[in-house]
Amino acid sequence: MNAMSCISVLLADDHTIVREGLRKLLEAESDIEVVGEAANGGKVVELAQKLRPDVIVMDIAMPQLNGLEATRQICRAVPGAKVLILSAHNDDVYVDNVMASGAVGYLIKQTSAHLLSVAIREVQKGNRYFSPEITKRNSKRKQDLLSRTGVFKARSACLSSREIEVLQLIAEGNANKQIAEKLGISIKTVEKHRDHLMRKLDIHDTAGLTRYAIETGIIECGIRLTIV
Repeated sequence: MNAMSCISVLLADDHTIVREGLRKLLEAESDIEVVGEAANGGKVVELAQKLRPDVIVMDIAMPQLNGLEATRQICRAVPGAKVLILSAHNDDVYVDNVMASGAVGYLIKQTSAHLLSVAIREVQKGNRYFSPEITKRNSKRKQDLLSRTGVFKARSACLSSREIEVLQLIAEGNANKQIAEKLGISIKTVEKHRDHLMRKLDIHDTAGLTRYAIETGIIECGIRLTIV
């Protein structure tokens, strides 16, 4: 199969060894070409706009900008973008949040390796694709899935992209000064975003914001271990 017919893929995962493994796996496929890699959500949004890949293979838990918010930003900036989530988690809440973000597929990392290339081909054709375990569960809870996805959209719609970025950094344990430096904004602006988050979500402490970030999949529960 010639290069013109190859499916271009962008890999996004904060672990170098995972990206290297995925690249080697996909390089063995004659119809798939890896055109770029990103180690954080901000970079994958940038590369998605620059490279316009056919499919973006995205991890959920990444620094600076998580995979869910990166997916939302990519779907707004690159209409028709096909994001395939590859995650270690298969909880229903993660799946619901992923589909609400605009992704078209969800594979758990425990899935057999050959299904990744199958999934890439399917989403490139315009189809949705889930790991077999998720497909079985979804068939039993379809109506509940649609309902909860709608709830997630309603809850997340009140937050701007910048507020979600600030929320993730708060939940990851960053102080206001660190958040300001990472986002290139003033400490006063960070304080304003923090205040808006607390008022919009009716949450009044950092621990509560962190719990909310975990519950909605903005960060994974293993990122912050001090939460009580």
